Amino acid sequence: MTVAKEMRLKAIGVVHSPFREPDEVPRGKELRECESQIEIYPEYMEGLKDVEGFSHLFILYWMHRAPPAALLAKPRLDDRMRGLFATRAPHRPNPLGLSLVRLIKVERNILKVKGLDAIDQSPVIDIKPYIPSPEEKQEIKIGWLEGKINLS
Repeated sequence: MTVAKEMRLKAIGVVHSPFREPDEVPRGKELRECESQIEIYPEYMEGLKDVEGFSHLFILYWMHRAPPAALLAKPRLDDRMRGLFATRAPHRPNPLGLSLVRLIKVERNILKVKGLDAIDQSPVIDIKPYIPSPEEKQEIKIGWLEGKINLS
């Protein structure tokens, strides 16, 4: 079996966000209350059937303005360099963004959401409903972020 080293993705839509630059995106409560829109392209509209029944969605998007990839990153909450895969830094080999958002409203091919950390015009790759699972009740370790963020 041959493993693919490259893949092709198709955008299913585009983000309309108040944030024009990556450094404008807030964190925490401010982000959770910020509203954005996701425009789904007409050929994918049928895929939105029943999505309004979910309160939260995962949005997978392409960070089209991300800096070049680097395997070490200095996170906002730390003064030490960390391995890229232990951070949420945007400069990745594949600049994919993943956000858990609250769905506010669906109007035809427009999803109104809160909590999306994508900047304006980011291509949307996929949408999946958030479904809580029993694993979430297990103890979660957050590595070097322990004591640096409040999860409550």
